[in-house]
Amino acid sequence: MTGPAGAATAVSAQDLAVLARQLGRPARGVAAIAARCVCGAPVVVQTRPRLPDGTPFPTTFYLTHPAATGAIGRLESQGLMAQMNARLAADADLAAAHAAAHRDYLARREALGVVPEIAGISAGGMPDRVKCLHVLAAHALAVGPGINPLGDETLEAVAPWWRLDVCHCQPDQEGTQDG
Repeated sequence: MTGPAGAATAVSAQDLAVLARQLGRPARGVAAIAARCVCGAPVVVQTRPRLPDGTPFPTTFYLTHPAATGAIGRLESQGLMAQMNARLAADADLAAAHAAAHRDYLARREALGVVPEIAGISAGGMPDRVKCLHVLAAHALAVGPGINPLGDETLEAVAPWWRLDVCHCQPDQEGTQDG
């Protein structure tokens, strides 16, 4: 059920139920599942840039899987964002790649719809800084390696605790495994 990165899949009623359990609330504005666990559970949703109630929503790629969000939260608490920000300030090539990731993010969001209120605003602190590793990792999971270098680095750093190719779901929590 896991497609290649960048191959978003349709959202089923079961996906929406799993997302509600993962988030602790109904998911809003879901356009597609952008990445799935090897068991099929949603990991990243692609969200429309305008929610059903009309609210502009710049976070196109939203990490939902509790094991992934928890593991990435661990990296944030260990200061990885500050290290990345220091590297962005000192490394022109990394800063250029981060800015390119920002442009990719915007283009993918605009493919879902143009919302003037959030024009030029991506997520995660792009293009100038790192504000949220969850968003950078979600973007990297959705589009595959080589597009968001700091998202790729986040996924490498979180690998001791969480990886997309290893199921970290609990059958009774995610509801997608057999058994």
